[in-house]
Amino acid sequence: MWTRALEVLNEAERLQKQFFHVGRSTSPHPAWEPPVDIFESGGALRIVVALPGRSVDRLKVLWEGTDLVISGDLPVPWKERVGAIHRMEIPHGHFERRIEGLPPGLEIVRNEWCDGCLLLTFRKVEGP
Repeated sequence: MWTRALEVLNEAERLQKQFFHVGRSTSPHPAWEPPVDIFESGGALRIVVALPGRSVDRLKVLWEGTDLVISGDLPVPWKERVGAIHRMEIPHGHFERRIEGLPPGLEIVRNEWCDGCLLLTFRKVEGP
């Protein structure tokens, strides 16, 4: 039984590290970090944030210096929240993803929601 318990814990840890990370949130509450893809093409910087089950209207996207911070809360989607937990791999609660050190002078030109992902497109704003 002890061996099986360790296997379950190791598998849960592997999945957590693979997809969702406990973050460095500036919030006083614990937070998890959704995964992101960042790529540049055609003069645009694109950021894709995986947030399955989220609603766009509950997200916060803001700049803190050169850091882009995406945060919100993901409530448990079912009403019955009590009972014995046999497996819990889907993150719930507060999330915050800080993308550090983006180039200065970025302006968001497009944001869209597609298949549980937030897609942000930025372009560099030319100086005076």
